Amino acid sequence: MKSLRSIAFVVNDGKAGAPALARELMAISRAGGARVRLTSHFPFAPKFLKGADACCVIGGDGTLLGAAREAALAGIPIIGVNRGSLGFLTTFSADEARAGFAKVLAGEFSVDRRAMLDCHVPGNSQGKDLALNDVLIKAEENSRLVRLEVWADGELVTEYLCDGLIFSTATGSTAYNLSAGGPIIHPCADVIAMTPICPHTLSNRAIIFRGDVKIEVRNRSPEEALFVSWDGRRDAIAKSEKPIKIKMARTRLSLAQKASYEHFAVVRAKLKWTGGLTP
Repeated sequence: MKSLRSIAFVVNDGKAGAPALARELMAISRAGGARVRLTSHFPFAPKFLKGADACCVIGGDGTLLGAAREAALAGIPIIGVNRGSLGFLTTFSADEARAGFAKVLAGEFSVDRRAMLDCHVPGNSQGKDLALNDVLIKAEENSRLVRLEVWADGELVTEYLCDGLIFSTATGSTAYNLSAGGPIIHPCADVIAMTPICPHTLSNRAIIFRGDVKIEVRNRSPEEALFVSWDGRRDAIAKSEKPIKIKMARTRLSLAQKASYEHFAVVRAKLKWTGGLTP
């Protein structure tokens, strides 16, 4: 990677130690000759990233998700520094960031090109958006079952009576998808996972679609409006009878990683996961 000359810092002031860490990393950046800018407001204006070479997010995974769409659209890498709990996406620890940020400025990091979902909700002025982790479709009213019909490339898949459906990228497979019983997917896999939430069936199974699939979700509970959420950060209400459309987006997120990053090492450490008996 080329050296970074302009860094946009996005900081979650609600995370312990995040503001102080931001000041330290900004000082390192200035000492290295880079220009810096800072915001702690969400959502931030798209122009905040204009002209930046990278976006450094200091907070938890939710903070990074809040910046992912704009960073992807701006075509710049996002550097996640963890001040939250799990840190699946914000993979640099505070100590690693302090010790290695000068190298990051010099372009000494790798980049994963992470897939995103493009979801269009007809009849809603804000109903087209990108998701890094997942798209959730459920009844607008909580705790209500909804009947959802799923089509893939014009072929009927099935109809679910359920609490909702999660459509996940490989990156998001360890988020809501995993909590609902979906599979862990390597982040380099170009696939879309569909996982039903509490379906009324004994054959509950997630389905993996190839990356170029075009999915339609049709509401077969006409008395219910549908709630659609992108990454749990942005949402819309679908009241139109037309189907909700989901596909892999052309836009991808460039996620900066340290050279020692190993995906399944993170899964084992963060989820305390093992394929065998715990010693």
